[in-house]
Amino acid sequence: MGVPTSNFWFLAEHGQQLAGLGALAERYFADDPPGALIKLRQLGEFLAKEVAASHGLLPVGGASFDDVLRTLKVRAILPREISEFLYHLKRIGNAAAHENVGSAGDALTALKLARNTAVWFHQTYGNAPGFKAGPFVPPAPPADPAAELRAEIERLKKAVAASSDQEAKARLLEQQAAEKDSERAFWQDYATEVEASLKAVEAELAATQAAAQAAPPQQLDLLADLGARNAQAIELDEATTRVLIDEQLRAAGWEVDTAVLRYSAGVRPQYGKAMAIAEWPTANGPVDYALFVDGRCVGVVEAKRGASDVPGRIGQAKRYARDITLTSDELPGGGPWQDGDDRFRVPFLFATNGRPYVKQLATKSGIWFWDARPGGGEPRALPEWFSPRDLIERLEQQTEDVSGVADRELGVTGLRPYQRDAIKAVEDGVERGQRNILLSMATGTGKTRLAIALMYELLRRKRFRRILFLVDRNALGRQTLDAMSTTDTSGFLKFDQVFPVADMATKFPEATDRVQVATVQAMIRRIFDDPAAERPTPGTYDLIIVDEAHRGYTLDAELREDDLGFRNLDDYLSAYRRVLDYFDATKVALTATPALHTREIFGAAVFHYGYRQAVVDGYLIDHRPPRRIVTALSQTGIHFDQDEEVHIVDPRTGQIDLFNLDDEVDFEVSEFNKKVYTRAFNRAVAQAIALECPPDQPGKTLLFAARDDHADILVEELRAALAEEYGPQAHDLVEKITGKIDKPLDRIKAFKNDPRPKYVVTVDLLSTGIDVPSIVNLVFVRRVNSRILYDQMIGRATRRCDEIGKEYFRIFDAVDIYANLQEVSDMRPVVVDPALSFAVLTADLERATSEEDRVFVRDQIVLKLRQRIKYIDEERRQRLEEVLGPLPDLADRLRAAPPAETIALFRDHPSLAAALDAANPARHGDGILISEHDDELIEVIDDYGDKASPADYIESFETFVRTNMNAVPAMIAATQRPRELTRAELKELAILLDGNGFSEATLRRAYGSARNADIAAHIIGFIRQAALGDPLVPYETRVENGVQRILASRDWTTKQRQWLTRIGRALKAQPVGDPEMLQEPLFAQAGGFEMVDREFDSGLGDVLKDLNAAIWGDDRAA
Repeated sequence: MGVPTSNFWFLAEHGQQLAGLGALAERYFADDPPGALIKLRQLGEFLAKEVAASHGLLPVGGASFDDVLRTLKVRAILPREISEFLYHLKRIGNAAAHENVGSAGDALTALKLARNTAVWFHQTYGNAPGFKAGPFVPPAPPADPAAELRAEIERLKKAVAASSDQEAKARLLEQQAAEKDSERAFWQDYATEVEASLKAVEAELAATQAAAQAAPPQQLDLLADLGARNAQAIELDEATTRVLIDEQLRAAGWEVDTAVLRYSAGVRPQYGKAMAIAEWPTANGPVDYALFVDGRCVGVVEAKRGASDVPGRIGQAKRYARDITLTSDELPGGGPWQDGDDRFRVPFLFATNGRPYVKQLATKSGIWFWDARPGGGEPRALPEWFSPRDLIERLEQQTEDVSGVADRELGVTGLRPYQRDAIKAVEDGVERGQRNILLSMATGTGKTRLAIALMYELLRRKRFRRILFLVDRNALGRQTLDAMSTTDTSGFLKFDQVFPVADMATKFPEATDRVQVATVQAMIRRIFDDPAAERPTPGTYDLIIVDEAHRGYTLDAELREDDLGFRNLDDYLSAYRRVLDYFDATKVALTATPALHTREIFGAAVFHYGYRQAVVDGYLIDHRPPRRIVTALSQTGIHFDQDEEVHIVDPRTGQIDLFNLDDEVDFEVSEFNKKVYTRAFNRAVAQAIALECPPDQPGKTLLFAARDDHADILVEELRAALAEEYGPQAHDLVEKITGKIDKPLDRIKAFKNDPRPKYVVTVDLLSTGIDVPSIVNLVFVRRVNSRILYDQMIGRATRRCDEIGKEYFRIFDAVDIYANLQEVSDMRPVVVDPALSFAVLTADLERATSEEDRVFVRDQIVLKLRQRIKYIDEERRQRLEEVLGPLPDLADRLRAAPPAETIALFRDHPSLAAALDAANPARHGDGILISEHDDELIEVIDDYGDKASPADYIESFETFVRTNMNAVPAMIAATQRPRELTRAELKELAILLDGNGFSEATLRRAYGSARNADIAAHIIGFIRQAALGDPLVPYETRVENGVQRILASRDWTTKQRQWLTRIGRALKAQPVGDPEMLQEPLFAQAGGFEMVDREFDSGLGDVLKDLNAAIWGDDRAA
């Protein structure tokens, strides 16, 4: 039976059943609107399943319409327009099926949306991008049933009267009944045929899914791109646009129905309800919607059809908000609001055309919003509607100027000066209307404490009402929550006792919560996967603080550990952007090392406090010049001859094969342990570390390996080297800590707090975000190609550790990392190959620390399994299925079961991962060669850059000082007027020297090597020695002598002598005494400079200058 004439005729190319559902919906439209809506829901469901199958994403095993839509939404396959159309068909079809409701108007709108969806589907998945379906032809409208019945009875009476006998009457009635029976029978038979054909759809979907899984990923990406372009061409009429806007508002929690909830129908706002009332009167004509909460108007909406530009409509909304007709009981509190010459009776203005926001079509899409209150900013686009709660909370929020935070006492105690400066920089940015703010602060300078202090001030002054603290790892989230529970405020309460904090397990914050900590991965799922009633709305948070904003932008090819959510730059960046763009919030990003993409999102840093500044201020520890570990192979490289027989290991399976090389092959040291395994080289490096870092010295050593298996080799060789040099050692003296070991977080705690392990080998689990202050040695046996990642690794050792007398840390370079980084820009990103083996994924799954992460990785394994099945040859398939059962069913079982079942499966069958990976065998060039070349340690030497020796380095430094000693003001003060030297000048001087390659730690090492004496003379001491020939005296000795000179210079009161002694102790840690030093927490608790100055009869400034002069031997010291 063919498809009757229908608006859906073209769907017959995809199956008679799809076209049939459309035709039946049109047939039922007239006399059974709920039946029509049910058929359209069926049509929408099958179209959605066809799309999912076309991308290989159809959940197997009776997936519901909702499951399919959620999958397509999370994977960003469906354009937002089509997603909204299908959600509407699902919702209204469910109501028709369960409640037998639905009008002819509802059915007509649904028919138009279904037709638009069908045309889009045919254009995109029917290989018909230029297809034009023609205008929508409305089906015949239902007549008045009573009038129809009367007309039918009258017609029958006339027909009977015209008949001359009873037989004629009977024949006429029989003919009329037969015509109606024939039409009714046709549609009944057609409906039966369509329903029967739907049973065959499942098999067709399975075939489509199999073909999609065999297709190249790039082909499926192009298909999604084509779908997005086709969706942009859809134009909706005014009535359909209003239906979609109703749907969007309803999803956000508003009671809305344009056809029913209208002012002209007598609808008025009610207490206890959130209502969007259509066509509310104003002096400029009715506004499309007026938004009421508890009877008071909080917003107006200007809504126009899909082709209209949106931002320009804010002007019309302004007129409505200014001239809206409201009683005193309907006016919101706090108004009216003045903006220039206009006074607005309503605070929040919206304009929309019903289309989802697309950045590339900004003026033709989205929900545009303007806050009419002072400080509300410029109009901007929202991805979804604010909820009623959003608008009420926003109305209570402070928007006017609250600057001046840094000019008063802050609520969080013990902040350092640069932290106060950073808070002021953020506050100034907020008051300028800046919505993306970047802070750059060196690792170890207290970014988390700064963030807590910033949140405290902004919440206390009601500048923001709820803050999302966004992290990318659960461990960082827990660390932040711990900090909030231990950070003191000026009221003697902890931060989380003052402001309620929602933890990471909370999906949606309570109304009283002021801060929520969450991971990027969790927010992605909550926003794009959770049901509408459970997910956050765009106004849930009005400030987002992004911790460690550089993360994900600096990934190196080997960085797999603890990176469960994102596998490459694009994926991670996209996820971050989706979360950040979803919320209408100010964003403050914290980073130690801004990457290019960080700046693209957040702009240039409003405040920077770098590593060198922190070293000069005494908050962080400097490192000595790198120590290069030189071996025979690192000098010459590794060479294989043509036709040489070598062993090659497949890094995915561990299988070792023997090959004859087609050509000569050479490897430089940068490729060691990545492209060629060389145990001899690692043995030589281990010998060097054993000699340079003996186990009886204080502090700990962290080694960076290239791969997890390389870490195993280093552990083995270092244990052997230490035993050979110092005799038998405890087995746990040396350990590997990567994501693949059992309970890595416990071992990290042991590394931080216990005497053993003393030497730890990692790949990247400890490269960022881990605080172990006792680390004094960093060893690079792995080349990294990102300066940002390298700086993060260096940051593991920069923290002070006064308990062990840590004055500096050392860097050992076995792979010429310093020379390589000279060629690498700070902003250069390194993209990761996202192709992961089953072995890596199963390891990820086992080390996942939360159920959320385990589900995420389990889904990756299932998807990869479905794709890999087609590569398995028949023999291997039979062997696997004898143990595991049918492989397609295995994927279904794993998807339906908890992640623990997937973990158990791969544990019970250790060879399974290798067998699955082998289904896509590696080429010879993918393997890692095994080198049997001998190696030996040549030397371990300090690397002074282009200076060959310590003496050359010192000579270069002396030349620099003498050239600039009369040209640079800070240099003049250090050499000629130390009495006048300030800490600000000292910072400038240290940064100048560091920029020219002369850090204090390197100078100390060079002078110590050249003169066979390690003297901590301080940077001023080295400058004065180079310029004036002053002897190098330990700085602490100078301070002690200087304090004694001052104490002996006059009669001081007991209180004054106590203060001088305290100031002397402080000067040992923070050189140069000036009033700024007396504002540090150590002195601030006693009243700071002003209070101490009173003890010295307002002469403390001169006393500090005298003390500086006495320390450096200036004869003018009093």
